[in-house]
Amino acid sequence: MARRKYTREFKLSAVQLVNEQGYSIVDATKGLGVDPNCVRGWIAKFSGEPGLAPAGDGALAAELRCLRKENARLLMEREILKKRRHSLPGSSREICLHQRVLE
Repeated sequence: MARRKYTREFKLSAVQLVNEQGYSIVDATKGLGVDPNCVRGWIAKFSGEPGLAPAGDGALAAELRCLRKENARLLMEREILKKRRHSLPGSSREICLHQRVLE
């Protein structure tokens, strides 16, 4: 399969779909017929250029997605730590399944 080449304008429009209009990378690539990894690379490449950094509703949507993902991860970690705390030795909820009799 031949490698496809895209114009700079096409790449910039794909980056703007994600950064400014709030499309997810997957949604933007489905509409454009491009591999998601290409668009991720273009975003990394062009995000340093003036006028292409995330702005407007797209930036807010991207930040909101990122914060929700981080929040879910932190909630899961907290639940894991809660469960671990109750199973530590010396915990008031400790249940002894086996008792050794020392002679």
